[in-house]
Amino acid sequence: MTSRVTFVSPAMNASLRQARFDDGGPIDAAGAALARAAAGALPAAARVVTSPTVRCRETAAALGLGPAPSGGSAPFAPVEPMELPELAALDVGRWRGLTLAEVGAAEPEAVARWLAYPGSAPHGGESVEDLCARVARWLESSRQEGRILAVVEPEIVRAAVVHVLGAPVTAFWRLDVPPLTATSVSGRGGRWNLRLGHPPQADEASAEGS
Repeated sequence: MTSRVTFVSPAMNASLRQARFDDGGPIDAAGAALARAAAGALPAAARVVTSPTVRCRETAAALGLGPAPSGGSAPFAPVEPMELPELAALDVGRWRGLTLAEVGAAEPEAVARWLAYPGSAPHGGESVEDLCARVARWLESSRQEGRILAVVEPEIVRAAVVHVLGAPVTAFWRLDVPPLTATSVSGRGGRWNLRLGHPPQADEASAEGS
């Protein structure tokens, strides 16, 4: 059995535009409109999961993956999204809600250490190394579950790609995950294949089903 996971990054919001560590804000009107335009285009899935953040929950709803907002109809299969703590955003401790520029001005040495050493957590939260290990454990435990759709924070996508490629954790910062893009992995026979950075469009379903 081939395991397939399609990771979808959240739609744009104010924090993403400002390079701000997530402050729990909602997706913006433009991001919601783009997500609604892609509703129904993603392949059907046995499970739908999300990071436990506002912008991921709202992106999933706008994509039609959950209960339809405001009494509307959902264009997707009625699979209730499940928030998973294993797919939670990186805990950046006291930096939450600040921009990278603000943190860099206040704690330049701490930021430099954080970017250079994946095992460090100068903000008092979780290290990138620990995040990558957490996501790797979840991905391996998800084998044999068929197709999964996961609306997750960009750092979760980065961590998954690091694991799938067997790349060093230092590669985490070399990966760019734009808003509302899909990154797909498929696993069989103890290995994973990767397809990344494609918009969630209707042709994805036919391409992966072939």
